[in-house]
This record gives sequence, C-alpha cells and structure tokens, in this order.
Amino acid sequence: MPDNKQSCKTKKILLTITLLFTFGCSFPLQISIGTTATATPTLEPTPVITQAPLATPELGTDQNPLILALAPSPRPTEAVIAAGDMLAAFLEERTGYHIVTVAPASEAVLVEALAKGNAHIASLSPYGYVLARENNSVTALLARVRNKEMFYGAQFIINREGEFTSYYDEARGENTADSATALKQFQDKKPCWSDEVSPSGYVVPLGLLNQAQVQTRAGAFLEGQPNVVRGVYAADICDFGATFVDARTSPILEADYPDVLDKVRVAWRIPAIIPYENISMSASLPVELRRVIQRAFIDFIGTPEGKSAMQTIYGFDEMLPVEDEAYNDFITYSKDSNLDLSGLIE
Repeated sequence: MPDNKQSCKTKKILLTITLLFTFGCSFPLQISIGTTATATPTLEPTPVITQAPLATPELGTDQNPLILALAPSPRPTEAVIAAGDMLAAFLEERTGYHIVTVAPASEAVLVEALAKGNAHIASLSPYGYVLARENNSVTALLARVRNKEMFYGAQFIINREGEFTSYYDEARGENTADSATALKQFQDKKPCWSDEVSPSGYVVPLGLLNQAQVQTRAGAFLEGQPNVVRGVYAADICDFGATFVDARTSPILEADYPDVLDKVRVAWRIPAIIPYENISMSASLPVELRRVIQRAFIDFIGTPEGKSAMQTIYGFDEMLPVEDEAYNDFITYSKDSNLDLSGLIE
C-alpha cells in the first residue's frame, strides 16, 4: 500500500490529467511586458447536484420501527416471545409507532445495541443502567417495585463484643455520624462480602470505603448475605460485614441465632439508594414520547393479562415512574468501587 507522500503525489498527477481532459490545451494566456507569463484557466461553473441523498425513514414506521428489547436470553422461550408481542402491540396502539421485538443474547449486547440505536425500549439491571448512562444512551422511565419500594438500603455490621463502635441509633433509625467517621475504624480490617456482583453486599459498600479512603484487607466472599451475618456473629472469619437492610432478620437465621439482633449490630447504614431493574428508553427518542410510554406500561401492567406478560418477559409485576436523578448516588458509589461494571452483567 503506498505511503501518504506517494499517495498525495499520485492524486496531484491525476488531478492534472483531469484538468487537461476537462479544459483541453486552450488555456488563455495573459501576457504583460516585463512580467512572467501566467496561465489562467477559464473554469466552468460547478455542477449542481439535483438528486437529494437518501433520507432515513421516519422513526416508528414500518421501514424504521421502534425496537422493544425482551429480557436478554440466547434462547427466548415461545412464552416470552408471545408475551413480548402482546406488549409490543399494546405499546404500538398507545403510541402510534410501529414496534418490533428483539431478544438480545446478553445484557452486554443490549447495552451496546442501545448505544448504537439498535434498541429503543428495554429493561436494564442496575449495573446495565449505569453502563448505558455513561454515554447518555438511555433515560429511565419506570422502576421495578419490590415490597412497595423502588430502592433499598445496605448496612455495615459488626460483632458487639468486638473492638468496633456502632454509629447507628437503632431506636431512632438513623446514623449518628457521617460515613467517613464511621468507616475509618475498618482500616486494615477484613470484611465479609456476600458475592462479587451484589450491590448491597459488596459493590456499594466498597464504593463508600473507597470514597472514605479506607483500605481494608482482602475480603472473604461467603456466597449469601445470611452467611455474612453468620460470619460476623462467629467473629472468626472477618472483622465486619456488609448486607442489605436487614439481613439479620432472615428466617433461616432465626432458629440457630435467636440473639442475632443483639450480638450483630449495625455500625452504619447506607440509605435506600440501591435500585432494582428498570424500564429505560433511548435518549434519542422524542421527549414527548416519554410520558406516553410510561402511561402505556402502567396501563398494561394494570391488567391481569398485562401483569402476567410482564412477569413472563421481565420477571416483575409492579413498577412506578422514576427520574434519572434518583440513581445518582448509586451511580457514584458503583463507580467509586473501581470495579469493572461490565464484568458484573451477563
């Protein structure tokens, strides 16, 4: 392949040849006595392009439909496909846009599709939403609701017989110090974590520790939040732990640890900033479409058939409108964990 200099030289030769063939050898010369002769070509007018470039078909038409992504799966079942078609038809009726469904093989593929404009409406996991927000490819529409809440909290727990101080007032249900003050006592201590993808049992607490510049020893991953409570209760696996609010009351702990609420104390509680899944739409869609889609989803899930379909497609049956700002703290702490969030989605 020629280098840049040779390429430019070749282009200049071709341009000269083109000019010669265009204008022939009859360039009029203007000669002045005492000056050097110069050639002044008489250029023809630049031709006007009359054929317009092909335009992209209007969004929401048969040629350029809105794309509704089903839950990621390499092999979606017939039931999921049928439920997706039902939802697409309902949204199509309410919005007036032509809508088709796709089943992305993974959430990583889905996040990429949203960034490229190859998907417009989708359900995202908390980490999937954070990744999609990094390039502003989505805006949140509806948050999944569990136990009547859209967000939930987490907590750092300690053994009351250990060396640590609780900065949480159980009676009043509030922290008595800021996070930096409460967490500095865990410097060089060993944590018990739930698992490597848990927002409440690892990622968000780690983000808070990093934000407070607290360096801990390598943690023990115990595969389950009740196990974290057990580890802190036993006080021979780790120095402190992190769980959702309130893993200490798990029924599977009740028989073996009747005094768990007394022996395992909350050192500091993280407010309810951890989300469940949500429904997001492409940020490139018209703003006025936002409320229409929100209303359509809520009306759809408000029917028995719609609720069943939403359970089949996405696995949830209750949701409420939400704004992007509600996720700000979760996004901050997730990023402060310094973990590769793309490795936490499937």
